[in-house]
Amino acid sequence: MAAGSQVQRQSGVALWRQIADRIRASIANGEYDETGRVPPEIVLAMQFGVNRHTVRSALAALAQEGIVRAVQGLGTIIERKERLNFPISRRTRFIEGLGAQARETEGLLLESGAEPASEDLAQRLRLAEGAPLIRLETLRKADGRPVSRATAWFPASRFAGIDEAYRNSGSITAALNALGLSDYLRVTTEITASHAERADMEDLGLSAGAVLLVTRSLNADTKGTPIQYSVSRFPADRVQFTIEN
Repeated sequence: MAAGSQVQRQSGVALWRQIADRIRASIANGEYDETGRVPPEIVLAMQFGVNRHTVRSALAALAQEGIVRAVQGLGTIIERKERLNFPISRRTRFIEGLGAQARETEGLLLESGAEPASEDLAQRLRLAEGAPLIRLETLRKADGRPVSRATAWFPASRFAGIDEAYRNSGSITAALNALGLSDYLRVTTEITASHAERADMEDLGLSAGAVLLVTRSLNADTKGTPIQYSVSRFPADRVQFTIEN
């Protein structure tokens, strides 16, 4: 049982955060499905070798994320919220990918700006270092719940005005279409995991210690010319990926 292992006291990661991660993983693995509840605080404290206050802090963090809820007389129950399945394929599209899983989708432009291409971005987008880029900071929601926080870069010489086009449409696909690009393909997708940092916690409504799935993706037009590089962060308890050929 994942929740039964001892925490690492010299790891540099707060004990309550380690416990929250273990409980989150146990919930995701269905280890508490029989009761629909997280074990009592005293049981968790014994399993992890910590005091009840530390367990209480971990449960409070999970409650803030909406994963569990304390109910008087019942204990800490698990909120049943199914993960959204997001397919990654040659034509990865946010709205089309969610399909009937969400009644409403929303894309918000949080910030935009112009910046010169770093060495890394220049290599990925096949541009000269220092070439002008347009950066978009976006937040996507499904049925009112934040499910993605992304940073995307586009060559400014080709996509001037994409910030306003996205603000109006709430869709990268629609914004690119408005600027004359009717189709594009996913070239690469790298997937990693990390703990949420403060800015993402605020935008995605997460607590400290929440786990994110992070995708680094490159899109190109049908001729193979790179048009977009993005770093997207998804709450791991809300989204799962399916890789499609």
